[in-house]
Amino acid sequence: MSKKYYRFFGGLLTAQEHWLNKMSEKGYRLIRAEKMLYEFEECKPDQVKYCVEFIGQKSKANASDYHEFLEGMGYKVFYKNINLNYSVGKVRLRPWAEKGGRIATNATTFNRELLIVEKDNDGKPFELHTSYEDKENYYRNLRNPWLLILLMFAIFAVAKCSVVFGVLALVSLIPVLVYQTQVMQNKREGKTKEW
Repeated sequence: MSKKYYRFFGGLLTAQEHWLNKMSEKGYRLIRAEKMLYEFEECKPDQVKYCVEFIGQKSKANASDYHEFLEGMGYKVFYKNINLNYSVGKVRLRPWAEKGGRIATNATTFNRELLIVEKDNDGKPFELHTSYEDKENYYRNLRNPWLLILLMFAIFAVAKCSVVFGVLALVSLIPVLVYQTQVMQNKREGKTKEW
């Protein structure tokens, strides 16, 4: 018997990952993910582990290759949206993305910015990024969209003398600082711990 839940996590990747792992601990395994829908089937409690990966910076080809690579490693992989977009024919500009991923459309990576990765629980921690350099690059990719949003709000705040845009710029500064801290921490640890 399947169970359906409707949730929206947006850019809160850690919260989404934590919730999916809690569902696994209760004995539910993900079988389908859509805009807000998560559908589960029963399984043994704590049978699987989940990791949520941001891939919004990748081109369609690189995202597909990464998806296939993870499946080749024996993982089950689901695409997931990071935003709620209920329209047809959307186009999104992503200046921070790699070449080929800067313009996202329905045919490319639009509404497929996240991967939910499932693996059988072998008792070991589940991390997709294991080297410090890999983690540093991953957090940099998470930081860059927020950096662009911060820059846009700051420019609007100054140009329009707007307190509202100033507040939005300050709010978008929070994830920039969180991810930049992770970038610097992994860079520092990579210099001291990896040979």
